[in-house]
Amino acid sequence: MIDKDEMHEVQPDDFGGEYSVEKAKDSKKTAFRLVKRLAQQKWKLLLVLASIVISSVLMLMSPKVIGAAIDQLWGGIRTAAETGGTFAVNFETMGAILFVLLGLYLLDSLFSYIQQNTMAGVSQTLSLDLRKEISGKMNRLPLRYFDRHKKGEILSRVTSDIEKIADTLQDSLTQLFASVVDVVGAFGMMLWISPVLTLIAAGTIVLSMVIAVLVASKTERSFAANQECLGRLNGSIEESFTGNTVIKAFNLEKQTIENTEKLNEDLYHASSKAMFLNYAISPIIRLVGRLGYVVIAIRGAISVMNGRISIGDIQAFIQYVNQVTEPVTQVSYTLNTLQGAVAAAERVFELLDEEEEIPDAAAPRRLGLPKGDVRFEHVRFGYSDGRILMQDISIDVKAGSKVAIVGPTGAGKTTLVNLLMRFYELQGGHIFIDGVDIADMKRDELRSLMGIVLQDSWLFGGSIRENIVYSRENATDGEVYAAAKAARADHFIRTMPQGYDTVLSDEITSLSQGQRQLLTIARAILADPAILILDEATSSVDTRTELEIQKAMDALMKGRTSFVIAHRLSTIRDADCILVMDQGTIIEQGSHKELMELGGFYADLYNSQFAAKAG
Repeated sequence: MIDKDEMHEVQPDDFGGEYSVEKAKDSKKTAFRLVKRLAQQKWKLLLVLASIVISSVLMLMSPKVIGAAIDQLWGGIRTAAETGGTFAVNFETMGAILFVLLGLYLLDSLFSYIQQNTMAGVSQTLSLDLRKEISGKMNRLPLRYFDRHKKGEILSRVTSDIEKIADTLQDSLTQLFASVVDVVGAFGMMLWISPVLTLIAAGTIVLSMVIAVLVASKTERSFAANQECLGRLNGSIEESFTGNTVIKAFNLEKQTIENTEKLNEDLYHASSKAMFLNYAISPIIRLVGRLGYVVIAIRGAISVMNGRISIGDIQAFIQYVNQVTEPVTQVSYTLNTLQGAVAAAERVFELLDEEEEIPDAAAPRRLGLPKGDVRFEHVRFGYSDGRILMQDISIDVKAGSKVAIVGPTGAGKTTLVNLLMRFYELQGGHIFIDGVDIADMKRDELRSLMGIVLQDSWLFGGSIRENIVYSRENATDGEVYAAAKAARADHFIRTMPQGYDTVLSDEITSLSQGQRQLLTIARAILADPAILILDEATSSVDTRTELEIQKAMDALMKGRTSFVIAHRLSTIRDADCILVMDQGTIIEQGSHKELMELGGFYADLYNSQFAAKAG
């Protein structure tokens, strides 16, 4: 909530620099945190693991069953050849084998469905929990965080990063579990059939795993760079959308396009590198596996001819080798994919680990009937400890006073009211409302005392009525109409297609900036606050409308403490007290008459505006 004119007061260096992908990563710590979160659904994960084990056991039985069928056929063929008889298939025996095989496949499909459906629930629950935490976290983060992070970067963490975590875990985690179980089970069956052939197969598998580890070690930074480039691109696109009018006004379309193209190129290269490493591993491991097949086939054929192993067992062994090599390939691919999820999780956890606002006092003080006395006592503030903006601010505002705050761009006018609303924490001093230190109050109670109208008229996608009652949801229709009339907005609202029920959206462009501002003023009037803050509230309306609004504001401000930030000094001549700020310090204060008689900074500022109007 920093005034556009004061944005130069906040620099990236004020907050320790911008986010960079070169920042040290801790994938082990992130993976451990991810596992701890998954452990919160341990019963679902145990069901997934049990289903995987049962499914793997069923599939491990099928090669032996097929091998038994082949041995029976081969035995019948050999007997017929030796005796000169006719070969005939024993349909009773083969039928039983086929029935067992069909049962194995059906049960495997059932448990595969159970594990996939349950794991989908686990990943979506994790995603939901993360979104809920981030939603609460965003409300507890200080404005400092939003000052130093682009909206697109934050949006990328909240949306694409969480989606990547959920999608990867849903697909990859079950594959990882299943692959490990398949490898262990298949190795056991291979050892049972032939230790020698198992040793040959193990050699090719170990070689595959070494390749997988070497490639996997290079993927983490690539995935982190890919996600960072995506966040920067999202930030740039968001800025292009919101600043489209300014871009066109200054003929910056070419520069914006070039910048977007560069960010697109960066994302393309980062994504290409990550995907190359991710997908290159599978063909390499498959090649090593195919070579292993050749050696096993030759050695197995020799064993069959020597009678040391049956042809059905060698068929089963080759299937088991496939059940080992395929999972090893899958594990390698899955581990690389999980690297991307870990990189995304790290960005999400970084957001969740951000320093929050100082918690409300354990025993907060409450105001009874607020009066509106405001006192700044030796306030010291800076957006960073190394760059102090306000050194020693002390003011005493009596209830019902109208206080105007004036000064050049960047003087600290908006910062002063931001401190009053406790959007930032002080480095020193105190601010009191009715004698109560605002640091001892709950933030929501503090801010409920105030009504604020900013120079940027923010309206959300809803009806006009909903936008007005945003400040007081239990307001009656009569109160809404009265607030709109006081803000001089009732007439144009009733000319809208559905009047107060007209829905505001991006498609509705008939509202002028001034009309939008009138709605925000009506919102503030409806809040009926003890303290009113007007930050250039009439800057977006024409002179005639400004005079009408000024009358409504004057009526609204009666009996209320009001802080009015103004650039047009003619609008605040009747203020009880005018604070003149420059470089974060109050250099003059008093009534308009007193300051003009003083002949200082304010008088020069006022006279210069008057001269400009006369000219």
